[in-house]
Amino acid sequence: MIAKARNSLRTNRILIYVMGITLPVVAFSSPGFCQEYGAELFEKIGTRALIPLDYWIDAAIAWLAITFMAFFDTVMVIINSINAALLTALQFIPIYALPTGGPSVALPLLAILIIPYLWWVGSIWTGVFGFASLWFVANLGLWSQTLETFSLTLTAAFIALLFGIPTGILAGKSDTADNIIRPILDFMQTLPVFVYLIPAVILFGLGPAPGVIATVIFAVAPAVRLTNLGIREVSDELVEAGEAFGCSNMQLLVKVELPVARPAIMAGVNQTIMLSLSMVVIAALIGAGGLGSEVVRSIQRMLVGKGFVAGIAVVFVAIILDRATRTIGQRK
Repeated sequence: MIAKARNSLRTNRILIYVMGITLPVVAFSSPGFCQEYGAELFEKIGTRALIPLDYWIDAAIAWLAITFMAFFDTVMVIINSINAALLTALQFIPIYALPTGGPSVALPLLAILIIPYLWWVGSIWTGVFGFASLWFVANLGLWSQTLETFSLTLTAAFIALLFGIPTGILAGKSDTADNIIRPILDFMQTLPVFVYLIPAVILFGLGPAPGVIATVIFAVAPAVRLTNLGIREVSDELVEAGEAFGCSNMQLLVKVELPVARPAIMAGVNQTIMLSLSMVVIAALIGAGGLGSEVVRSIQRMLVGKGFVAGIAVVFVAIILDRATRTIGQRK
């Protein structure tokens, strides 16, 4: 029996070697034959999907849109109201036009007000850079679009953090919740970002609301992951010391775990804001507005210069938001 098994194994190895040599030789020597042979195989198999998952998803989205129409309309109103309030607050800060004998020089008051804050979280040069960036964007003629981008980004980041940080705390306190939440976050981060825009438009229509919803789905993962990491990195000695002093679970969370985990949580806040900005630009494809709409319009009309100018403005906004939130977690 052993001899037969060895002979059979030897025969299988020989066949594998022969096929491994023959197939590449045939493929390189007669690619036309291989292509025709493969096409015949596909024709025999057929191109219709065995599992019509796309039809199932379409039916599910249509059912959701019809059944929960009132809920989605309410969510749309809430999101549009938050975005409108932030945009109104930003637009309330005046921008002045300084006459120079030719075209007026724009001087936004926001560029001056941001200097002390950026100086506090960074350095004087960070404040100077923030002022110069906003002044430059204003004089590019993109001030209103920049304020729309700020409001959309802050709205999406606020909603993402509102759900992300509590979810991260839950995942950090419970292994079961972590095992359930982790694959969901993996799926949300792996799925192409443009896919989120399709159901968002069906459920919420065009405008800021679907863009914010798609942005929240895309940007919430860092807040959850880094909050989870920060809670789990709290040392057992600190937790035991808090319990020894009679802290309840809520007191332990508020007075011990969250302060210790603050650097990780603020890193998640920073990443959530940056991802929100990147997705808000893409969300201009469904009418979200802002600087992304200038980029989309430039692509449609092949306006290279205008596209680059809008892209530069996005870069300045991204740097300002990054510097404004990067070091908060490390400050005492």
